[in-house]
Amino acid sequence: MFKRILIANRGEIARRIIRTANNLGIETVAVYSEADQHAIYVSEASQAICIGPPPAVDSYLNIEKVIDAAKSTGAEAIHPGYGFLSENADFADACAGAGIVFIGPNADVIRKMGSKESAKSIMAANDVPVVPGADDGDLETLKQAAESIGLPVLIKAVAGGGGRGMRLVSNLDDFEQALTSARREAASAFGNDKVLLEKYIEQPRHLEVQIFGDTHGNVIHAFERDCSTQRRYQKVIEEAPAANITEAQRNQLHQAAVKAGQAVNYVGAGTVEFVMDKAGAIYFIEMNTRLQVEHPVTEMITGEDLVHWQFIAASGGALPGQSTIKRHGHAIELRLCAEDPANDFAPSIGEISYLGLPTANASVRIDSGVAVGSHITPFYDSMFAKLIVHGDDRSDAINRVDGALRELKLGGLHSNRNFLHNILQHPRFQACDFDTHFVDDAQAELVSEPSMQNHEKALAGLAVFEHENRLRSDTTGPWEEIIGFRSNLPYARDVTLTHEAETFTVKVSMNTSTAGTREITVNEEIFSLSIKQISENQLNVDLKQTNARVGFHLNSAHCYLYTSERTLVMQRAADFEVSDGEGSSGKLVAPMPGAILDVFVKVGDEVTAGASLMLMEAMKIEHAIV
Repeated sequence: MFKRILIANRGEIARRIIRTANNLGIETVAVYSEADQHAIYVSEASQAICIGPPPAVDSYLNIEKVIDAAKSTGAEAIHPGYGFLSENADFADACAGAGIVFIGPNADVIRKMGSKESAKSIMAANDVPVVPGADDGDLETLKQAAESIGLPVLIKAVAGGGGRGMRLVSNLDDFEQALTSARREAASAFGNDKVLLEKYIEQPRHLEVQIFGDTHGNVIHAFERDCSTQRRYQKVIEEAPAANITEAQRNQLHQAAVKAGQAVNYVGAGTVEFVMDKAGAIYFIEMNTRLQVEHPVTEMITGEDLVHWQFIAASGGALPGQSTIKRHGHAIELRLCAEDPANDFAPSIGEISYLGLPTANASVRIDSGVAVGSHITPFYDSMFAKLIVHGDDRSDAINRVDGALRELKLGGLHSNRNFLHNILQHPRFQACDFDTHFVDDAQAELVSEPSMQNHEKALAGLAVFEHENRLRSDTTGPWEEIIGFRSNLPYARDVTLTHEAETFTVKVSMNTSTAGTREITVNEEIFSLSIKQISENQLNVDLKQTNARVGFHLNSAHCYLYTSERTLVMQRAADFEVSDGEGSSGKLVAPMPGAILDVFVKVGDEVTAGASLMLMEAMKIEHAIV
């Protein structure tokens, strides 16, 4: 086994690898960009080296700097994590040239399987079913191929994945624009603008199989995962095992995936991905020559440490036999992202001012790379944590993961907490009656939020009232129990907040006759709240005879209220902009930091609401500005 490894990645990925390395007594070297100098993983590694400025191309994607860091620290091997250089054949070659073990397959396998066209050819030659399609070519050649295959078709980046460089074309008139956009996004995300065409499978499920190979010729599988819950081809929720498939289909998936690994003498962790059409037929679509973001669900149902298996395979050891790998129960993973579902999932950039993660235990796991004070920047992915939960069966796992999700509290930024909760509660998800289009088809329903209820407004007003009383008082430090009236604090106050488009005012009064009681008037409805305790970031009140423990967080601009059902973000009155009543200034403000790729209008054009004005790239994803 290795004595020291370098981790060529960041955030929760690096922390995940450090955890296993520590358990095995392996020293770790972290690399970081200037934007990550205060990241948690940097302090958790045995040692750390700064390798450049924030843009990934100047740091995490700079092969020479990563290799130099490994050589200077005496690292015997490099674990690439997932993303960045993990599927870069040139990087694997550079490691070999420097006498450093690359913890993954060799460069030849990465090239063969990293190219979707090459991978499909190899699979077809080894009796693994593939989706009908066509290789890259010029515009006219590809248009003719699309007609021959039959619309709709998918244009897909040959390198990479995650929905980047992928476009669905249902009309040939849209083909040229879709091809141009797919090539541009592929070049930006993967440094390769080659694409291929595939027949678009109607109502598909996205199923994948975790495989491993070692240098002794063994290729094994660790069962399958269902990654069908996606938004615009980006995975949102993953689970294992796949539900609502037959044992025959399950065995076919496993056998096809092992065949794929055997075809290229695979060594290390890999994921073989398939689509299943509505008739139950499966088709190979691609292979990821690395560990996946969603690998924890496999670990939860098998009890195995897949990063440990990577170390075993890379150091020349033998993997366990297939018959020794068992599965039990059901696991679900939620990707927790700093993004605003109400604003077309725009990344939420800034500092995390408050963070309350669910409590980890034997059945609840949190993989996170952030803490209070951490920054979500435009340079990297918006995912800040993963929540993974194990249950006795799928229904139990859904209930457990939703219960854990209710504990999540993120202040300073928007998150997809409410969106994920809505998915988990949706009848189609609960019945496993979904495909890869479920989220997109139901998006309006999944992102919609009911208007704030009077009792929620009352709780928000109380939080602001008590917080500002604390600031006016002479006390310092964490809040103690606040009982009754204090002469130096206001008896009553109007609190004004805005949630989305609604501005509301609540009147909060101290009840001098009953200690610890506040009377709150909202839209002429009066709430009498008996305060059990007010501690930092939590109200413990008696609301309508129900003991409500309500989380909250306040900063200079916003009030965040965390109920058991949802997170509500409200703007505080002090930060309101005063309108002159004369309408829009006509200015357009970018919703996030990024780069303008294309402008679709010119001076003098007339536009209507919803028209696309320009194309912007942020966090490696293209966003239409409308």
